[in-house]
Amino acid sequence: METFVTSAGHIADTAVNTAGDQAGFQLTTRQGWRRFTADAPAPPTLLGTEAYEQLKPLQRQLYDEDRLDHHARLRVVATSAVRHTVTCGRRLVLLNKHAISARRGLIVSGPAGTGKTIAITQLGRAHELLDQARHPHATDRIPVLYITVPPAATSRMVAAEFARFLGLPVRRSSNITDITEAVVGVCTDTHTGLVLVDELHNISLTSRTGAEVADTLKYFSERIPATFIYAGIDIEHSDLLTGTRGQQIAGRFTLIPTTPFPYNAEWKGLVATLESTLLLHHHTPGTLTRLDRYLHDRTGGMIGALSHAVRGAAIDAILTGTEAITKQSLAAIPLDHCAQSLTHTNVKARQ
Repeated sequence: METFVTSAGHIADTAVNTAGDQAGFQLTTRQGWRRFTADAPAPPTLLGTEAYEQLKPLQRQLYDEDRLDHHARLRVVATSAVRHTVTCGRRLVLLNKHAISARRGLIVSGPAGTGKTIAITQLGRAHELLDQARHPHATDRIPVLYITVPPAATSRMVAAEFARFLGLPVRRSSNITDITEAVVGVCTDTHTGLVLVDELHNISLTSRTGAEVADTLKYFSERIPATFIYAGIDIEHSDLLTGTRGQQIAGRFTLIPTTPFPYNAEWKGLVATLESTLLLHHHTPGTLTRLDRYLHDRTGGMIGALSHAVRGAAIDAILTGTEAITKQSLAAIPLDHCAQSLTHTNVKARQ
């Protein structure tokens, strides 16, 4: 169990029994974030046909479970949007390093399923690993903090999300000032340099509560000597960049748009990269690359839908024993409504 000393001088646990085990899979806790930034487990070795057939039932079941787990993992592909976000983010961290106030940040904005969360979490991972390399023996550093804005959030709820990541206790009697001061103290003491705030679209400046949430985030950005990175759905078309508060955000944050991929060389490369990760006994290499146009039409160019379709078809191939992905098996994977809507739009545009 890992601990750190808060600015108030008490010990805050980052994992407690079952709750800690569950937290280990959530990016919004320190334990889960560390698990995410650690090296991914090596993929299992794909056995030859003869070796696979000679496996005993239990051995085969365990081998298949390893492959199912492999395909269930989200394979991160370094798209142009991810690379651009990481480059811009690291530049801002350096520019903000000696800034006293008015630190600048990023807003990654676009439709659902276009890779916004992937982009900002990869930036966070790169920052965390760089910090670990520079301070290999430090145990009291929390270089990255990641939260998501809850639906219908209040300022206290957002402050509590900061505290939850840090492992700080939030009691019913704790008011927002208590929580805020504890968060700022720990972030300062543990050298937090990057704060990632996802699901920013859950804030609306048209309501008093939403305005208070925006003010709370602004207050944190002024008190914590870190670079703030926001991500949300179509932020540039929301009310978050309008009015007095919105102008303050727009004046300090650079907006990076994410969009569905056009059918081009990068899309073809994404499909080829995903195919190279498959561990199926009867899959013919090149099958997916020959279907890259179909996959683009089917997913609307959404990287999230593409990953879901390929990983889902791979899992089905193992469960059914076909051990191969075909156009028919890809078509059997239901996609999200947004991707399906874009599919109809793209098909009509080509007709």
